[in-house]
Amino acid sequence: MKLWGGRFTKPTNELVDEYTASISFDQKLAQYDIQGSLAHVEMLAKCEIIPREDAETIKKGLKVVAEKIAAGEAELTEANEDIHMNVEKLLIDEVGAVGGKLHTGRSRNDQVALDMRLYLRDSIVTLVELLTKLQEALMEQANQNLDTILPGYTHLQRAQPVLFAHHMMAYVSMFERDTERLKDSFKRVNRSPLGAGALAGTTFPIDRHFVAEQLNFDGVVENSLDAVSDRDFVVEFLANASLTIMHMSRLSEELVQWSSAEFNFVELDDAFCTGSSMMPQKKNPDVAELVRGKSGRVYGHLIGMLTTLKGLPIAYNKDMQEDKEGMFDTVETLKGALALFAPMISTMEVKKDNMYAAVAEDFSNATDLADYLVNKDLPFREAHAVVGQVVLHCINKNKYLLDLTLEEFKNFSELIEDDIYHVLSPETVVNARDVAGGTAKNRVEEQIELASSRLDISKKWIKEFAEKVNVLTK
Repeated sequence: MKLWGGRFTKPTNELVDEYTASISFDQKLAQYDIQGSLAHVEMLAKCEIIPREDAETIKKGLKVVAEKIAAGEAELTEANEDIHMNVEKLLIDEVGAVGGKLHTGRSRNDQVALDMRLYLRDSIVTLVELLTKLQEALMEQANQNLDTILPGYTHLQRAQPVLFAHHMMAYVSMFERDTERLKDSFKRVNRSPLGAGALAGTTFPIDRHFVAEQLNFDGVVENSLDAVSDRDFVVEFLANASLTIMHMSRLSEELVQWSSAEFNFVELDDAFCTGSSMMPQKKNPDVAELVRGKSGRVYGHLIGMLTTLKGLPIAYNKDMQEDKEGMFDTVETLKGALALFAPMISTMEVKKDNMYAAVAEDFSNATDLADYLVNKDLPFREAHAVVGQVVLHCINKNKYLLDLTLEEFKNFSELIEDDIYHVLSPETVVNARDVAGGTAKNRVEEQIELASSRLDISKKWIKEFAEKVNVLTK
C-alpha cells in the first residue's frame, strides 16, 4: 500500500502510476530533500513534537539514505511516485516505523517548494560563477587587443571602425547584467516555505523560523497559501536564463560569422570545433551553433511554465509537477554552455591583420569626413550631402576615401586640406570617439578597469553565498 493509501479501497492503475510519477526527474532533488528533512526533524525535536531519541534515529537514517542514493545503491521506484515518498520509504526501511514521524507537521506541497528553492539557489551561485569566468575570458581578449581594429556594423553593413576590445567589452556588459539579475533574484528564492503544510499551515507548534535558520534562508514565505503555490521564483529564473542564453546566442552568431572564410576575423581552437563526415576540409563551429540553437529550448521552458501557471487556482495543483523538468533542463543547458564558452573565447585566435584590412576597404570613416567639414563650420546636413557625393564618386571609381587625391577631395569641398588623411586613418577614427563608453583606446581601458572592479565584487558575492547554500547535513 502507498504511504497515503489508507483512504483508498484499491491500488491505482499501473498507467496512472506511470503517468503521475515524477521520480524519473525529481530524483535530482534528493540531496536537497534530505537537507530539508534533517532541518525539519531537528525542529520537531526542539519543539518537543517528537522525542529527541526518535529525531536522532531519523537523522542517522536519513544520512544512511543519502549515502545510498549518492552511491546508486538505493532503489527509487515509480510506485513511490516522487523523491519525497521514496526517501521516506527508504528511511522507514532503514529505521522502522519511527521513520514515519518525519512527515509530522509538513506536506509534500511545502516540501517540494522547499527542495526546489534549495536546488535553485545552489544553481544560481554556480551560474554566477560560470558567468564571471566568461566575463574574465572576454576581458582577457580585450586586454590583448587594445590596438586591434575591426569594422563595426549596423544592419550587418559596415558602419564605423571600433576596437575589438570594445566589441568584447560590450558582451562583458551584457553578461554583467545577467549576473546582476541572478544575484538579485537570489533574495526571492531564499525564503523558506516549509511549515505551510498542504496550504493552511499545521496544528503542531512548529518553529518555521528555526528551520529557515538551519537551512541558511533569509526568512520564511509569510503566507501559507502563497508558500505552496508560488512559482514566481522559477519563472523569474527562466526569464533571467532566457536573457543570458540570448546574449550567448548573439555572441555565437558573431563567432560563426567571424570564423567563416568570408569574414576570416577569428579562428576557434580545434578543441571547440568538429569536422564533416563527408568533407575532410571542414572545420565547423559546432559549439557556438549548438548554443545558438539551444536558446529555443530555454525560451520554450519559460513560455511553458507561464502557460502552466496562468489558469491555476491558488494553492497546490498537480499541474505544478510540470515546474521541474524545464527548470532542471535550463540549469543544465546554461551550465554546459557557459563551461564551454569561457575556454573557447580564451583560446580563440584573433586575426588582427584581416580585421584591419577589412577596415581599409570600406567607407566606415565617412562620418569622420562629415564631422571634419562640420568642424570647419559647414552645417551638418550640407556636410552629409557632400560626403554622400564623395562616396558615390569613390564607388564609381572603385576607390576608398583614403585612395583619393587632395585634388579629388577639393572637387567636392574647398574646406578639405591635406590633414584629411590623418583624420580618416582607422587609428584616428577610433580614438576620436573619446567619450565615456566610446571606442577610443583610453575609454576602453577605462571600461575594462571599471568592469574588473565590479567583477571583484561578484567574486566576493560568490564566496559568501556559496557558503550560504552549502548546507552540511548535520
